[in-house]
Amino acid sequence: MAPEQRNTDAAAHSEARIDLYWLPLGAGGHSVRVNGRVFEAVASRMERRPACDLYHSALEVGVPEGRFVIEQAPASGDDKAEHGVVAEGAVGASWARRFRIFRYEVRRWRGGVIPDVAEAVDSPRCLSEDLARARRLLELVPQVPTPVWGRDELRAGEMWNSNSVISWLVAGSGLESDSIRPPAGGRAPGWNAGLVVARRRTGNRSDRRRL
Repeated sequence: MAPEQRNTDAAAHSEARIDLYWLPLGAGGHSVRVNGRVFEAVASRMERRPACDLYHSALEVGVPEGRFVIEQAPASGDDKAEHGVVAEGAVGASWARRFRIFRYEVRRWRGGVIPDVAEAVDSPRCLSEDLARARRLLELVPQVPTPVWGRDELRAGEMWNSNSVISWLVAGSGLESDSIRPPAGGRAPGWNAGLVVARRRTGNRSDRRRL
């Protein structure tokens, strides 16, 4: 291989990066934060454990072509192409999908921003600097399952939500997922659902750890 080609390849790989962000549930939104605390108070009492801080996750993927934000968010109603929307699903019940307020969207947003990223905790966490992994993850985003948000339609053991989308992509792209944990004292509902569904797809044993 010519030196010029080696230098070009090295530069491309130096631009590759997959970063995971942990955002407190309801960051920037008082009502969501309060509802999350109520949910966790009830869940912790039922499961006989201390209450935890709740987190949701997002990814930022860098490749030579640009930087992409990967996240699940409420359907915005704005230009889908502008926000990199590649899939949609229903919130709460499948029949409600006809109403935008009850739809979510999965974004692969080039040059996008993660809302309230300034409130992220122990972030970003670099999951990989491998260009092939980064490209694989980006290719997988349109294939992410889109069951009803907040329900366990896929029988994964817990509800499907934004954390499920991110963990499905992490596992599906071959990244190490067993060592990933939310910040100390925190919990990420839905994370294991994504791992379980991804490992069914690849034939690996499901991971039932509680996050």
